[in-house]
Amino acid sequence: MTPRINFVLVGGCAAIPHRSRLRTRELADRATLTPDTIEKLREVFRAFNPRHRLAAPQSSFLDDPEAGVALNSLYLNTDLGTLNLISSITGIGDYARVARDSVEIELLGRRIRAISLDDLINAKEARGRHSFRAMVVAKTQRFAGTAQHISCGNPLLERVK
Repeated sequence: MTPRINFVLVGGCAAIPHRSRLRTRELADRATLTPDTIEKLREVFRAFNPRHRLAAPQSSFLDDPEAGVALNSLYLNTDLGTLNLISSITGIGDYARVARDSVEIELLGRRIRAISLDDLINAKEARGRHSFRAMVVAKTQRFAGTAQHISCGNPLLERVK
């Protein structure tokens, strides 16, 4: 049985249910990276060679950090794709704040939470990513109150529930 990990989908993949035409295969999530969550992530991704993407050389996530350590962020490459886990979002706040205004979507037959469009735009603009301003147009095109079935093409999402 796959362990349950609480997360909110953020970043480019989260733009898709808001009718954005921007596409990315990089998966970014907002999660609280407690020692317990880190151990669950290790269990989920053990078979997929998880390695720290920003380390040179890329060390194994299975060994680093040592047990009992919490993290603020985690940037991994796996055999399935790229995964970014962050504890807070510039311009928005921590997991509780992001989760509070998140929307429920269907992804690969599962119901998950995704960052709201307003928060996504605010976060991208707070980081100087003005290319996401085009999402404002997408905001006017979305169907209010309807969940969208999406696929951002990243097989990592099949592993996280």
